[in-house]
Amino acid sequence: MEVISTDKAPAAIGPYSQAIKTGNLLFCSGQIPLDPATGDMVPGDVKAQAKQVMENIEALLAAAGAGFDNIVKTTIFLVDMADFAAVNEVYGSRFQDYKPARSTVAVRSLPRGALLEIEVVAAL
Repeated sequence: MEVISTDKAPAAIGPYSQAIKTGNLLFCSGQIPLDPATGDMVPGDVKAQAKQVMENIEALLAAAGAGFDNIVKTTIFLVDMADFAAVNEVYGSRFQDYKPARSTVAVRSLPRGALLEIEVVAAL
């Protein structure tokens, strides 16, 4: 196993790695909308937060030599399912013809008051 890390994505805020590569799989820890430069939550609505989450995921994938086309499964955690369409719009803009498998679940709360968190698994 290999730890994947980058300063272009938020540092882990607990006892975990940003991502782990094992064999040809990359497991990225859930990303919340933290600005990697400051560690602060990005201001704005759920769309602004979703955009930052996708940028954080892109940075982790790039650190492993991958991109969005390598993602095989995502899990989206939403504090409010009423945000599903807005998040889906931002999320969907990152995928062209290929779309990975996905689950979306409602949760009571997320770290640092985030409105969403997304984790991904990619094939390298």
